[in-house]
Amino acid sequence: MDGTTWAALTAALTVAGAIWTWIAFQRRGAANGLRALGFTLLPAAAWLTGTLEVVVEIAGSVTDWATGLVFDIFTWAGVGLAGLAVVLFLVSGIIRDRQLARAQQGGATQATPQAGVDGPRRRTSLPPASAKSKGGSPIDDEMADIEALLKKRGIE
Repeated sequence: MDGTTWAALTAALTVAGAIWTWIAFQRRGAANGLRALGFTLLPAAAWLTGTLEVVVEIAGSVTDWATGLVFDIFTWAGVGLAGLAVVLFLVSGIIRDRQLARAQQGGATQATPQAGVDGPRRRTSLPPASAKSKGGSPIDDEMADIEALLKKRGIE
């Protein structure tokens, strides 16, 4: 298509948008009218920036792909493989979640890391809140003081 055809297409889309904008202002108010005006200006902006041709070319390519999809056995084989891949991802996630839940239920009292399929497991129990009772470092004592202040103010 040449430049005149693109200009005519842009003009037709802009006129149709202008009619839609006028109706929107009359029936639905200023907010909907301004939204319609924004959509009305898009074809002209696309033509002036050269993206109107790109959009039409993309739409044509998608249409060609969709019509080829219906009649091509290799395309359907690709769609089937993509579906199988998605199912495998979902099933592996479900299995992994069940394994982690089983490990947490069975080993909740264990605090030693064990090597698993996905690497070393993390500790499932937390260390004591304060090392002050164990004669810990001054940093642990300061944390105990901070925890006491937070509990005093009702923040835990």
